[in-house]
Amino acid sequence: MAQIASIIILGILAQYTAWKVKVPAILPLILIGLFVGPLSVYWNGGEVWMKPIFDAASNEGLFPGQSLFYFVSLSIGIILFEGGLTLKLSEIREVGPSIVKLISLGSIVTFVLAGVAAHYIMGLPLSISFLFSALIIVTGPTVIAPILQNVPLNKSVSTVLKWEGILIDPIGATAAVLMYEFIQSSGGSVEFTSHAFKEFLSIILVGSALGTFAALFLRYLLKKDLIPHFLLNVFTLALVLFVFVLSDFLAHESGLLTVVVMGTVLANLDVPRLSEILYFKESLSVLLISILFILLAANISIEDLQLLLDPRCLMLFLVVILVVRPLGVFLSTRKSNLNINEKLFISWVGPRGIVAAGIASLFGLKLANDGVPNAEYITPLVFMVVLGTVLLNATTAKIFAKMLRVIQTSSDGILIVGANKAAILIAQYLKDNNRDVIMLDNSPSNVNNAKSHGIEALEANIYKDNMEDNIQLLDIGYLVAMTGSDEVNSFAIKEYKRIFGEKGAYRLISQKEMKGEEEVPEYLISYKDDYLNINEAARDYPEIQEIEIGENPSVFLEMLDKINAMPKSIPLFTKSKDGTLENIPVNKSEINIEDCEKLVYLGEKIK
Repeated sequence: MAQIASIIILGILAQYTAWKVKVPAILPLILIGLFVGPLSVYWNGGEVWMKPIFDAASNEGLFPGQSLFYFVSLSIGIILFEGGLTLKLSEIREVGPSIVKLISLGSIVTFVLAGVAAHYIMGLPLSISFLFSALIIVTGPTVIAPILQNVPLNKSVSTVLKWEGILIDPIGATAAVLMYEFIQSSGGSVEFTSHAFKEFLSIILVGSALGTFAALFLRYLLKKDLIPHFLLNVFTLALVLFVFVLSDFLAHESGLLTVVVMGTVLANLDVPRLSEILYFKESLSVLLISILFILLAANISIEDLQLLLDPRCLMLFLVVILVVRPLGVFLSTRKSNLNINEKLFISWVGPRGIVAAGIASLFGLKLANDGVPNAEYITPLVFMVVLGTVLLNATTAKIFAKMLRVIQTSSDGILIVGANKAAILIAQYLKDNNRDVIMLDNSPSNVNNAKSHGIEALEANIYKDNMEDNIQLLDIGYLVAMTGSDEVNSFAIKEYKRIFGEKGAYRLISQKEMKGEEEVPEYLISYKDDYLNINEAARDYPEIQEIEIGENPSVFLEMLDKINAMPKSIPLFTKSKDGTLENIPVNKSEINIEDCEKLVYLGEKIK
């Protein structure tokens, strides 16, 4: 009982520590697992403190027989389903050719070159070599995000690394699953036989068909509102587990592919309440990952660790980070706008993630149990690459960023909370003036509307979702709250001003402030117009206007008074010669009119 409780406690403690010191959670999780597992012989009187697999001789261990394999399989299935839910094909089309090439051509380069390197350096069979290379394709947001949060990179580099981490997780996982299925269907080799081809084809067909059907079935139930709200998440979890087991029954080892397909299809359909399912799965994944990696690291034996003392392992690691990764990056970004320093930095930062280590442990265990030659190398080699790249990148990323001058000088991105009509008009104007804008709303229709206007938008609930860890909000320096709720606007400023509003945080005026019942603060978008007023103005006059001032204080004040006097016109910014936009303060004497070239407002054009 103490060991089971310890796994959960230590796992959550590792997650908290990783969040606090801004390192990937996989690092403390694996280190804790090694400490309570194989390394515990050095502090526990020569005995292993935690034995994940039950040993009948000593009557010690947690999981009897094949139970550990089943638990790992189902857990990885849930994690991969959650990963599939994040893969939206529309996002791949939007992120640009460099990132698309990096997750396609770059993945192929890694798969081929790392497989060849493992075969010739380590002397492993081609099947094991290419399974190893498929597993190390994945970086993942869980390992990239802490590095990006700790190193203020320029927009080009952070965008590439951010989207590579988000998109490559399910892609790399699918590649690894397919390679594993091929090995299983061919009896542990890569030789072509008609039997192996049929087995492999059946896995692909069952996985694709059943995964798609399960996604459409769940969508139908949600569309018809046949699942009560309180059962939504647990019903989805039960369905994922049922589909996983059914798929394995129909075609051996096809379950992982099925849940990846199911998640990906759901992500690309119009599914009601999908954000709730994703939120629950993210929370469940955190718990499963915490348990899994302590168990899997603890299950590595001293003999497995000793395999890594072979100098060839270090040589393979160096080839992966110094040859394979740079080649993949440079070939993928050959005709891009990235300069040589940016390409070098992206080549250096490629930490392998949780999916790689988790699937490696599962496949390594299964293949070793099936007697596949050299399968015992899979887990320690992948763990070596995971720990090595995470440690290397976490400790050297800032140094390399400074050396290569890819550090971001300031965070100028703007986060607008609330994707209503007025907010979208303002976001479009800011974007047209070369400002990076992201909109956030908990309404799927509002988010889609913002995206249809060419604005990057996220569906999220600021009360429930931890926006601080969102990898897409790393370069935000300004926060603007424009929802129809005074409480939400105030909460957004109070909760996230320190994180996203270091250069400025603004919100709409509340009804109580308009009535004089509360003191008017200094950080408002407008001092006379609330949500209803600003959106009525946007409805009747959907255009942002600019008035030439010509550095004339009297003209500026005259125009400002004129705009304020108009019922549906709202002053927004002053615009200087270099394009800098400044919020208009309530005290006119604080406005630096000499630097002001234009007055920007929403509303009717002044004749």
